[in-house]
Amino acid sequence: MSNGRTPYQEAARELLRQTVFDAAREQLASQPWSEITMADIASGAGVSRQTLYNEFGNRNEFGFAFVIHEAERFMDDVEKAVLEHTDDPRAAILAALEHFLRTAGEDPLISILLSDDGTGGMLPFVTTQGLPVVQWAAARLTAVIEDVWPEAPEPDVGLLAETLVRISISYVTTPGESAEAAARAVSELMGPFIDKALGSSAP
Repeated sequence: MSNGRTPYQEAARELLRQTVFDAAREQLASQPWSEITMADIASGAGVSRQTLYNEFGNRNEFGFAFVIHEAERFMDDVEKAVLEHTDDPRAAILAALEHFLRTAGEDPLISILLSDDGTGGMLPFVTTQGLPVVQWAAARLTAVIEDVWPEAPEPDVGLLAETLVRISISYVTTPGESAEAAARAVSELMGPFIDKALGSSAP
């Protein structure tokens, strides 16, 4: 019978992943991704290079896992923003977008991740090679929306979530206007579809 505790192997694996992600973050503070090797990360984390390869497969897969790990904290905040406006879908999407764009734009690590001079930075992980990240974020947002609005049509929710993720990534990677203005523009543009998919509190 389960006692509710995390199994040892799962806890050990989570500790390993957190440790190597922390090591990668420290490396990125002083040198670009293109110059960081798996050996550097392993050394910084105090584990063997083989352990790192066993867990992630290769350097590219590690890069994707690291980006998704960093994105988790942003998605947690997006979920909180949605949950604060469960009675107004448009307001929920507006609040989530605005918060995500503002915090991502101010985050120093995001700036590091997105800095790319064309010699192997991390930008491709969210742009030209970004499908795994898009799929992960869209699935996470889909789950949030379905929890709050369970009667919403599944195809509409999936389409809304993926579109919002792709638009958000576009604004983060190629920033222009303020987070508030960008979020309002997207909310107004997608408002009719949000009303159709999730309902509207408007009279």
